[in-house]
Amino acid sequence: MQATRKLWARTTLFALLGVVSALISIGAQWIYPGKIPFKIGADSVDGILGILASSMLSVTTFSLSVMIAAYSSVTTNVTPRATKLLIQDSTTQNALATFIGSFLYSLVGIIALSTGAYGDGGRLVLFLVTLLVIGLIVFTLLRWIDHLSRFGRVGETTDRVEAAATRAIEDRLENPFLGGHPLRDPQKDIPKDAVPVYSEQIGYIQYIDMQALQTYAEQSAGDVFVTCLPGTFVFPSRPLLWVKQPEDKRRLKALETAFTVNDERTFEQDPRFGLVVLAEIGSRALSAATNDSGTAIDMIGRGVRLLSRWSEKKDSPGMQPEHFPNVWVPPLLTEELFDDLFLSFARDSAGTLEVQIRLQKGFLALTQLGDERVRENAVRHSQLALKRTELALTLEEDKAILRELAKRVEEAATAILMNAPVSSK
Repeated sequence: MQATRKLWARTTLFALLGVVSALISIGAQWIYPGKIPFKIGADSVDGILGILASSMLSVTTFSLSVMIAAYSSVTTNVTPRATKLLIQDSTTQNALATFIGSFLYSLVGIIALSTGAYGDGGRLVLFLVTLLVIGLIVFTLLRWIDHLSRFGRVGETTDRVEAAATRAIEDRLENPFLGGHPLRDPQKDIPKDAVPVYSEQIGYIQYIDMQALQTYAEQSAGDVFVTCLPGTFVFPSRPLLWVKQPEDKRRLKALETAFTVNDERTFEQDPRFGLVVLAEIGSRALSAATNDSGTAIDMIGRGVRLLSRWSEKKDSPGMQPEHFPNVWVPPLLTEELFDDLFLSFARDSAGTLEVQIRLQKGFLALTQLGDERVRENAVRHSQLALKRTELALTLEEDKAILRELAKRVEEAATAILMNAPVSSK
């Protein structure tokens, strides 16, 4: 799955298709041995292919320079953690793959024509395929030009981050414990005779192969107790999971390979990472070099949308699908999501009144949109943000505005708890 998102994979596929398309025309006289009603000269096809080869090489070089510039812009103005979403962009990959594939198709066609490999039927097929390639290039260019008008912009990149975080949250809502059995209390649920399995690598867990763990559990007639979720930083002395002592200790190595550990976090199985990246974008927008409070306020709105989506989770056992019943997995805690999004962001925006106003209003919205845990954490972070602003702001009138908003957050949470109407003033 990860390999298919690499630029080289799609480019290689399109390049091979281009080469095959040019070579398959050589056998056209065997496919259609009949007489062609009209002839197409080698010079006419060769001229078209020459124009395609030279233009596609220039377009590919230009596209690569634009792509690198977009990556650099996102790294500087947004956050380096968001560049991987641009690298995986399918429109960009398809455009580059089409240009390179067309270039190789033209090059192979020119070489085959110069050797006289094409007969009358071959030149006809080559000409028709060339027309199809030109149509594909025109369509790709028009789509690429439209895409470039947004590619790498702050708003478009943050849309990508929010979409990736939303997908991760929705996947976790569908499978709250990655499809396994809930591990609520490791101290009680993990058997005393279980043995730990450690990672030989140092890095972040990107992916857990739940099917591999379930297969091991069925073969060993015992349960597997996962203690580290995707996004966790692991090292050789931190247990990945606990299992029943196997007769052959070499089988523990197979369990370790079920965990993909790498240098960086990814969005797929790690909902917290998307919130971390949004917080980084907001903090960077508030830096002295950028001073963009509008982007910071936008990140608050996106964070509220994500957390309100998370609050829709269901805790009843009947709503938790267990595709891997012998694999126990700890829950993703609501307080961890709040800490990932708001701790650093509230700290960096403590001295900016307009951002703090929007932050308190975001907490107020979460008290009315979320479940009990969401409300509790909204009130907790509202009070933490207020304490930071009390130290950062100097004007008493500004502090009074935020005190009033924080008071409303607390009152709203209490009113919902008491089933009382919430003021909308």
